[in-house]
Amino acid sequence: MEGETIAETFTGRVEAVGSMLRSATLREARDAHAAGTLSPAGFKRIEDAEVDRAVRIQEDAGLDVVTDGEFRRGHFTGSLSEAVSGLGDVPAAGHDWHGEDDMEYAHQRAITGKLRRSRSLAQEEFVYLRARTDKPVKITLPSPLMMQTFWSDEHSTAAYADPFEMFADAAALVREEIEALAALGCRYVQIDAPELATLVDDSVREASARRGIDPERMLTEGIEILDTVTGVPGVRYGIHLCRGNRDGHWQAEGGYERIAEQLFAHVDGFDAFFLEYDDDRSGGFEPLAGLPDDKLVVLGLISTKRPELEDADQLEARVHEAAEHHPFDALGISPQCGFESAIGNYPLDEAQQEAKLRLAVQVARRLWGDPA
Repeated sequence: MEGETIAETFTGRVEAVGSMLRSATLREARDAHAAGTLSPAGFKRIEDAEVDRAVRIQEDAGLDVVTDGEFRRGHFTGSLSEAVSGLGDVPAAGHDWHGEDDMEYAHQRAITGKLRRSRSLAQEEFVYLRARTDKPVKITLPSPLMMQTFWSDEHSTAAYADPFEMFADAAALVREEIEALAALGCRYVQIDAPELATLVDDSVREASARRGIDPERMLTEGIEILDTVTGVPGVRYGIHLCRGNRDGHWQAEGGYERIAEQLFAHVDGFDAFFLEYDDDRSGGFEPLAGLPDDKLVVLGLISTKRPELEDADQLEARVHEAAEHHPFDALGISPQCGFESAIGNYPLDEAQQEAKLRLAVQVARRLWGDPA
């Protein structure tokens, strides 16, 4: 916004990326509702109470911005993939995941028809959340390009001969949702776009090409499509980039320099970049020099994939190292990803989650002081 500083444009230096760990209570309620043994009203009461709990955790930790933990979704893409028609009960293409053991995961639903909005994507999340906290709130939405995880070269091409036509339809739905959120008073939207960060890895690029999705088009035409969701008046935009997070596993490794020239120079509508930097797989900070100085860079230095608590002094040192390539006053800190991007088995417990959030706040306050 014209005349505002970085600090005024964004509410604070420290926030969660999006998802929080789901409790056994919430998991059991979702299962019971799906099985028809818990009424919609009963399920919503439990879901609401769990969102209240997520808000308290974030407020108690001292975060500057609050999310609802993405508790109303089964997957971080749910505000899109669970809210549209056009997906059928056939499997999508599989994706390789790495960690202590490797695994393959494929969504059991794939795009089989034209994408059409079937309900609001995130308005319930925003309206409920804003009434539960005095802190600024953030709504997370998936990148339209993330619908590539629901693409099947066997089942999807009857609806979309070209996957980029599907991405454009998804982008129009996301843009429409942001406009509706803005009309309700939402001022801060984060777009989650791990599909771009994973293109630092040749194995991911090769797998994408085999599925009929050209990785070079993702970094040119795809980025142009992604940028069309921005520009809604009164809304500030963040974009989150990581290399995947499912049950503590990851998809890709490699530094941002592989995608920086295309990405950092062409997503003009985004004000803040949430970048994964929790281990050596993310490379160095040198690519940050390619971002304009007025972009906020939130360094994802704290891992949601490992339960061990990071050292505060080492985190501070890494922030100062990053400041050699991007202005110190345009930096922040966060976990590198959500704590439970999709319902599953993640390596942290709730006490470790809270400790990591408190650590992020501690480091932010030591580096940049208390928020005004």
